[in-house]
Amino acid sequence: MLVVALTVATLLAPPASRLFAAGANGASGAVAGALPAADDEAVTAIGRAWPVGVRPQVLRGWEPPATAYGPGHRGVDLAAPPGAPVRAVADGRVSFAGRVAGKGVVSVELAGTGDPPLRTTYEPVRASVPQGTEVTAGEVIGTVETGGSHCTAPCVHWGLLRGGTYLDPLSLLPPWLLHRGPSRLLPVLGVPLP
Repeated sequence: MLVVALTVATLLAPPASRLFAAGANGASGAVAGALPAADDEAVTAIGRAWPVGVRPQVLRGWEPPATAYGPGHRGVDLAAPPGAPVRAVADGRVSFAGRVAGKGVVSVELAGTGDPPLRTTYEPVRASVPQGTEVTAGEVIGTVETGGSHCTAPCVHWGLLRGGTYLDPLSLLPPWLLHRGPSRLLPVLGVPLP
């Protein structure tokens, strides 16, 4: 009987990601206790632009932590000089534009990505759009701030979350944006065939 009761309680309990994502006030999306990404979490490649540049250098990739508070890198660091424009990766609504721990941060909830929606974050960024603004892929949402970055070189930290679960932001980009594609041989005019 006890085994049945424990099994039912386990099946009806909310996922751990929701428990960790809720703060003391019950608000979802609190990043401090966010869980690492689940292995089965799938993201559709809806991105249409890099946050900075055309194909910026990835200074540090996504390294999911083993536990909610474990070491890791909960985003991707992209090389970007101070003053460079920062663009929305996909269509959405600015859910936050302000300062957090002395750094400029912009967050965008991505349109049509479920409940809770996917949310991208960019820092250190001086916002050029206020909270609530609807943005399209490629639209400038701010500029890279001087300082305030955890990188050794100027960069933008780009993050992706669903609720309180961190995901790899590069998964938003389709292959044609991630890779240059295969080499193609073209005919050379004026050279006789052997």
